[in-house]
Formats: sequence, C-alpha cells, structure tokens
Amino acid sequence: MTLTVVGSVAFDNIRTPSASRENILGGSATFAAFAASFFSPVQMVGVVGGDWLPEHTELLKGRGIDTEGIEVVKEGKTFRWTGKYLDNMNDRETIDTQLNVLSDFKPKLPKSYRQTKYLFLGNGTPSSGLETLDQIDGADLVVADTMDLWINIARVDLEQLMRRIDGLVLNDSEAKLLTGETNTITAGRRILDYGLTFVVVKKGEHGAVFLSRDEIYAIPAFPTENVIDPTGAGDSFAGGMFGYIASQNGKITPETIKNGLVYGTLIASFCVEGFSVEQFQKIDRNAIEERRKKFKQIASF
Repeated sequence: MTLTVVGSVAFDNIRTPSASRENILGGSATFAAFAASFFSPVQMVGVVGGDWLPEHTELLKGRGIDTEGIEVVKEGKTFRWTGKYLDNMNDRETIDTQLNVLSDFKPKLPKSYRQTKYLFLGNGTPSSGLETLDQIDGADLVVADTMDLWINIARVDLEQLMRRIDGLVLNDSEAKLLTGETNTITAGRRILDYGLTFVVVKKGEHGAVFLSRDEIYAIPAFPTENVIDPTGAGDSFAGGMFGYIASQNGKITPETIKNGLVYGTLIASFCVEGFSVEQFQKIDRNAIEERRKKFKQIASF
C-alpha cells in the first residue's frame, strides 16, 4: 500500500571531522521518502524554491517516488541548513538555518493523495501537520515525527496534533523534554496518555524503543563502523519502519512492529555511511536483506 510522506525538503551544507559537502539534498521528507521507497510506493509532499532543479525531481522519481505533491515556489529559495558534527559524530552544531519557502509552507495535497490510508508527517511544524490532516478523508495509520524546537515553541499545536494521530516518533531527550520525566519508558507511557496508540523513542547509537499500552519492544542499533554523516538517520529510520508497515497493510501486530523496527534500523545504518541519500542510490532490497541476516546473528541470544 502507498505511504504518503509530508515534510521538509532542503539543501544541506554538512561539515564532519573528516569531510564536508555543500548544497546536498536533505530534509525530513526526502530521507523518509527514500527510505520508505524500498518497501512501498511513496507519495511525497513538500515545498521547494526556484533553485530546485529538474534533476532533483528525477532523482526522486528514479526511486519510484510520486512527486506531484512537491510545490515549487519559483520566486523563493529552498530551505537550507548548515551544520557541523563534533568528533564523536553524535553531537552537532547548527551554524545556519534559512527557512526560506518553508517558513510559509502550507501543505497542499493533490486530489490523488487525499484518500491515502497511510500517512507519515515528517519533522515539521505541528500546524502543517494539522493542515495536512484536514485534507485527508480518513487514514488507517497516521504517524508524526517531532523535535525539541516544536516542543518549546509550539506545544499547544503539538498536543493538538498528538490527539489526532496514531503514533509519535521522537528521540530520547525530546521524550523527556515533552513529559518532564527522566526515564525513557516512563516518558513514553506519559506520551501515550495523549490518546496515541504507540510511541517510538529513538536512542541513536543505542537503538530504539516501541511502546504501546500493552507492549514494549527494544531493538539495538546496527553496529556501523564507517559513519560518514548522521544527517537524516532518524528520518530514514522512521521512513523505513513505516514504509514496511504500509507494505503489510498497516497491521500493528507484534511481528509487523518488530520487523518494522528492524528494517528502520537497517535503513538508518546505510544512511549514515554516506552524505545525503548517496548510499540509498547504491543499495537495493537484496543488500538490506543481507544486512538483516547479519543483524539477526548479532541480536540473537
């Protein structure tokens, strides 16, 4: 089944301890859509400026991603982010953020998207998520990502959004910030009180935790030695996980969830091995399945 992904599309300038790249493709929707495309058809919604080139659209279409939902504001510029990673490759500094056309982004879903059954709201303003939901005629599964910025400056909208979705994805520190709790599991359970069916807490190099009312699943990260650029790993994890779940007709069963967590983790492990989406252009589903075999050996006890 088709997964609709809504979020940011960006040009990134990345500096790491060993290399740097300028004007490379990024954004939450970009990474999530690429990751999901290994498992299910994807419809992508975002906004770009006049600096967006046809070759970028062709790159997305080459992955089978439907780009009808990408709005082009010719007189504007695409969202740009510049960041620097510290030596440990876990911590980073934001050097410059230029929202550009993203600052006024109001998602416009094509008619063909409005019957979608599976919707992933990539990291973006909670208000844009609410506007997206108002255009959907009813979905079986709606999941959103969020970040500390929206928790701090748009909490009312975020809480309203959480009451209208099925699942929330966020990292460990954000879960604690949102709830005031210091324990990840306790924080996750507090988030469920907003009426969510489940929450997924990302823990970076320490894996991820899935929580629902009745179940908890924890999965380690795949041990990756060659970390080139961590940008987009979290979005890739979410896109891979929910792309897989969409391919299983959105079944929220223990087996589907566990496999979704595994595939999301594996996709993220490929993402960090290169800049932007370049690693995704080098692999196929067979490469993912080979890594899954290795991961099963590592994680089994």
